[in-house]
Amino acid sequence: MSKVLHNINGENGDAVVSLLNAANIHKINTRLVQCIRSKHGQPVETSIQLKGQDLLTLQNYTPEEIKYLLWVASDLKKRIKHKKEYLPLLQGKSLAMIFEKRSTRTRLSTEAGFALLGGHPCFLTVQDIHLGVNESISDTARVLSSMTDAILARVYKHCDLVTLAEEAVIPVINGLSDSDHPVQILADYLTLQEHYRSLNGLTLSWIGDGNNVLNSILLTAAKFGMNLHVATPKGFEPDPTVIKIAEEYSIKYCTKLLLTTNPLEAAKGANVLITDTWISMGQEEEKQKRLKAFQGYQITMETGQEAAPDWTFLHCLPRKPEEVNDEVFYSPKSLVFQEAENRKWTIMAVMVSLLTDYSPQLQMPTF
Repeated sequence: MSKVLHNINGENGDAVVSLLNAANIHKINTRLVQCIRSKHGQPVETSIQLKGQDLLTLQNYTPEEIKYLLWVASDLKKRIKHKKEYLPLLQGKSLAMIFEKRSTRTRLSTEAGFALLGGHPCFLTVQDIHLGVNESISDTARVLSSMTDAILARVYKHCDLVTLAEEAVIPVINGLSDSDHPVQILADYLTLQEHYRSLNGLTLSWIGDGNNVLNSILLTAAKFGMNLHVATPKGFEPDPTVIKIAEEYSIKYCTKLLLTTNPLEAAKGANVLITDTWISMGQEEEKQKRLKAFQGYQITMETGQEAAPDWTFLHCLPRKPEEVNDEVFYSPKSLVFQEAENRKWTIMAVMVSLLTDYSPQLQMPTF
């Protein structure tokens, strides 16, 4: 069974109500005027309001603001990795890193990236800071606001992030929550922009669980003009509220949204095949039930035969063989390790954009 939503008129998306309240009303948004260098070196002024903001969900960011973050990521990657420049943009600044859930890529990309930019990251586990238990989240936010310049939190409950953002007077970044994973999606989109040179017109195919990563894609893909096909087993669909917002976005931005339970239908004509773990942290007791429900959802070369000739594969890692076989995962079609590296450049772009008045030197890529 499938459901197709295809826009023919783009006027209805303005009424979308924010699903995930970032609670930024009390914060002062510093108007940031950037100088963009054209091909001829002439600066062009554009206003981006990012400094001082939170990043709890990309739903609250306009297409231009998301593109700006990817532009900064491209710029930093070129200047630091390829030109070997030293950019101490965060010198004298510190970052509180709250990790309720373990991580390889989120921790390493944030910690290494903040240090590479001259700042001091402070890693806090549940043994160091039992969020909302040893002291209230409100009190924690106030203490961290007085000692650090920003907070990145990887938590179980999204509502805890909202409380942090309400009480903190410094930027709060979502390193992962039960409802959203915005820093992962930025890395995915940077990877696809590097590979395809443009995101507009691509068709993404998600085959797997209706989880937080899929939520982030549903809330952003249409903003880049990307179509989205989603295949999830019955009972494992994305949040209905997120689906409703994605439907509104598909209308507003003139894109196609397909919801189905058939993986091959979702793969048909797709440029990008995407999946994620079927069993997230905290779902271990559901393992056998989930493995049974997801039979037939493994991505293989046979899945790719339904996709567009230029198809590629993404997975945010860590990967299990039942989700995608070795033939795809280690093939030239797979962009997973480029995707993993881009976690560093995109989180660096987020931290630089929320904490400084940085102006990219690289010409803005095509999106």
